[in-house]
Amino acid sequence: MGILNNENLNTKLSVLVLDDDLVVRSTLKSFLQKDFELFLASTPSVALRILKEEEVDIVISDFQLPEMNGLEFIRLVKEKYPDTEIIMISSHADMDTVIDAMRIGAIDFFKKPFEVDAIKISIERTRKFTELGKNLKVQEDRFIVLQKELLEKTGIDIIGRSSKIQELKEIMRKVAQTPDTSIMITGESGTGKELVARGIHNLSSRKDQYFGAVNTSAISESLFESEFFGHKKGAFTGADENRAGWFEIADKGTLFLDEIGDMAPALQVKLLRVLEDRKYIRVGSQKEQTFDIRVISATNKNIEKLKKGESFRTDLFHRLATFEIHIPPLRERKNDIPLLAEHYLSFFNKKLGKKVKGISDDTLNLLISYDFPGNIREMRNLFERALILCDSDILDKEYFSQIKGETQASSEENLNTFDLEETERLTIIKALERCGYNKSKAAKLLNIQWNALYRRMQKFGIEDIQT
Repeated sequence: MGILNNENLNTKLSVLVLDDDLVVRSTLKSFLQKDFELFLASTPSVALRILKEEEVDIVISDFQLPEMNGLEFIRLVKEKYPDTEIIMISSHADMDTVIDAMRIGAIDFFKKPFEVDAIKISIERTRKFTELGKNLKVQEDRFIVLQKELLEKTGIDIIGRSSKIQELKEIMRKVAQTPDTSIMITGESGTGKELVARGIHNLSSRKDQYFGAVNTSAISESLFESEFFGHKKGAFTGADENRAGWFEIADKGTLFLDEIGDMAPALQVKLLRVLEDRKYIRVGSQKEQTFDIRVISATNKNIEKLKKGESFRTDLFHRLATFEIHIPPLRERKNDIPLLAEHYLSFFNKKLGKKVKGISDDTLNLLISYDFPGNIREMRNLFERALILCDSDILDKEYFSQIKGETQASSEENLNTFDLEETERLTIIKALERCGYNKSKAAKLLNIQWNALYRRMQKFGIEDIQT
């Protein structure tokens, strides 16, 4: 069974002592039997029979044995019982023997005569080591499962059939085929920048490796090196164990740096240096390590201002933005709203155990008329709230009461704008919405020709919801 199968830390470890010296067996028995479930063997054949019949966590074995030597015994045990750990003891071991034993699977080595307390400490250290190994294996298994689910549920499955979303998907497919091109994703808050980054990762040759997401605005200057480079145990107060940083965790995979535009200037210098050198040193270490990572960053800041270097280093921007991708806000692709509405209805029906059959026309009209300042994230939250409140078969607009107030406030705000082009764009959208996106009727309502309306729709990026 091995230590990896011990689920309860209070369960006694099972220890097998293999030594042809009766004094050694008796000594270890008297000191260990109180704290551990103990088995004794004088020959490898007896030890192997016990291993076959019992669940043994740790074997303490002499090197000089009848029937075979200690190295042969280690190989047999690790081959048949890989989770069982082995502590070797010997009266005349040289360094080569120690190295060979550790290389083929021994976890610790003691020279006779040994202190029994040292053996006890080694057993406890072995327990902790293997528990860490178990935790790491669990996390790796979870990562594989989550990665598979993400690939199946999302991948590049960004919901929408508008021309802007189709163009976005095609761009993602193309840039994903490059091995390590750095990508800058821009767009308003809530547009799905991390989803696009994950989609690129899942479409790339790195898809089987780790995708790490970091909110760079939340990392303080004092923690930058520890977070990105990792640290050694004892490197500073509170560093109680070795810790890998993001460049080590995501090696061979993709590192997503969210809200990069809010990164402090001092941290921008540090990030630029490590991206240029592709090397880092753990805090508390002197060993230089390299990494192979595709870096995808994202910001909701004005991209032109970032390029000008007003609040962001121009050299770092160009290092991060070899390729730029812009995600349009939801208000610029309103013909995707009905499709998104159906998706969230199905999603929250399943998540919340609801059986709402459909969405009323009034609800869809309300959603289409709304500008969604919070974009996809806001729409998702609105649907979750609506499904929680809904106690009928149809999702009516009464469950979206938050939109009514905000739509009214938005309309009043629009009346006060003095941007002629924005006023024209909003007027065209309102006319289209009132006429159910019938362009002929909307053109008559606006008192312009149909082809003039079409040109203005192209100019302002207003899409036909009927396409």
